[in-house]
Amino acid sequence: MKVSDILRVKGNTLYTVSPDEPLSRAIDTMAEKDIGSLVVMHHGDLVGMLTFREVIQCIKANQHTAGDILVRTAMDDHPLTCTLETELDEVRRMMLERHARYMPVMDKRMLMGVISFYDVAKAVVDSQNFENRMLKAYIRDWPAAEDQLPSAQL
Repeated sequence: MKVSDILRVKGNTLYTVSPDEPLSRAIDTMAEKDIGSLVVMHHGDLVGMLTFREVIQCIKANQHTAGDILVRTAMDDHPLTCTLETELDEVRRMMLERHARYMPVMDKRMLMGVISFYDVAKAVVDSQNFENRMLKAYIRDWPAAEDQLPSAQL
């Protein structure tokens, strides 16, 4: 499975912010849209990633206030990126190594979307569930009661 498969299901709604915007405005956007990250773009180029992790670290360092801090002060200016063709296993490895929860998807210099660790986990579970259903359908007379485990066995 590739990143393009995740974006096809997820959709391509993108939220971006300028590095020169106040951090408080970026926080408002994240709260209003119920999102955990904003891609930081400057003149059409990806220059960083702002996630709730960077926001919290910056606010803590600034005596628990956003004040007049700019996004560029808080953002990760070297975010991990992937392409539409990156395999899901590679994305999982990269995200786990860097403890990254969000990753911009690029096609050369064009931003194509953002995938989250949740998106990756959901794709893996959905793929495994599909494969499981296919295998069960292949086996004749699969008992219906065994199709789902009770929650105590999970």
